[in-house]
Amino acid sequence: MKVLLEVKDNKFAALMEVLKDFSFVNAEALSESDIELFNEIKEIKTAYKNATSVKAGKLKTRPIEDLMNEV
Repeated sequence: MKVLLEVKDNKFAALMEVLKDFSFVNAEALSESDIELFNEIKEIKTAYKNATSVKAGKLKTRPIEDLMNEV
């Protein structure tokens, strides 16, 4: 099983040391490009869920003109 954790920078090293002590845990840091890719995938997933909800009538939309008038 995989788990993604978000840890404060100043606590990262300490947490990694603790995790390394467990023989059943394989912990490794993500690169900046991996983090960016993960965040983009999360945004796409959210957009897909919203589009599906709109199509199912569970989420209301409004005309683009209304949005443009707010800007």
